[in-house]
Amino acid sequence: MFEARAKMTELDPVWDRVRREANEIVANEPLLGGMVHSCILHHENLENALAYRMSMKLASGEISEQILREIADEAYLSDPYLAEAARADIVAVTERDPACQRFVQPMLYFKGFQAIQAYRVGHWLWRRGRKDLASMVQMRISEVFGIDIHPAAKIGKGLMIDHAHSIVIGETAVVGDNVSMLHAVTLGGTGKEKEQRHPKIGDGVLIGAGAKVLGNIQVGCCSRIAAGSVVLEDVPSSTTVAGVPAKIVGKAGCDQPALEMDQMVGDPKNI
Repeated sequence: MFEARAKMTELDPVWDRVRREANEIVANEPLLGGMVHSCILHHENLENALAYRMSMKLASGEISEQILREIADEAYLSDPYLAEAARADIVAVTERDPACQRFVQPMLYFKGFQAIQAYRVGHWLWRRGRKDLASMVQMRISEVFGIDIHPAAKIGKGLMIDHAHSIVIGETAVVGDNVSMLHAVTLGGTGKEKEQRHPKIGDGVLIGAGAKVLGNIQVGCCSRIAAGSVVLEDVPSSTTVAGVPAKIVGKAGCDQPALEMDQMVGDPKNI
């Protein structure tokens, strides 16, 4: 396993670029050299760097950096999907967020990316029956990043959360691959149901700022939810919904709205 990991590091273009950009930061801004070295350059691979970053951000008087680091290291070592998803998330943020031009930025500065990587470790704990520890991780993510994601929720790779403040994702929610969402999005329930009670978001969906998607409903692949909408019913694939309550207002406008990040509902080409 260690040999395979070493080979992946040698052929890892995402990690290579992160390290190259980290070295550029040190050269251009020496005052950040200590932080950049400890977060990036002191580590042999992306997995170790992610584990360190999570442990430093979430540590508190109630749970130490060392314990969190051991948990994260174990998670990345036992489940390669976590690092695969992290790489996809880095690329997604860099390609879709116009404020991000470098792979190193999400790892160092973007709380949405950092919160999602911590959630992934919490989800790994939850799936192994370590629910109290997963809940502790969830609590620290909420306290540190202002994002509340239940560790039982299922979230695919290639997720981009822009700004990320006040994101809420409930216990039985499912989010597909290559989804983009902006701040203050809620994937919530509508009452006290005990079983499936949260939305199921398909691949390639774009969810605008402040949108609320409530209940055990399906949001079809490559659809768009306009900012501020309240979605209470199923959304067909490749459509745009808007309003309170949300209604279909046209087509999605393109094949991959989550990648294009086009949120203009009134454009005639989308009708």
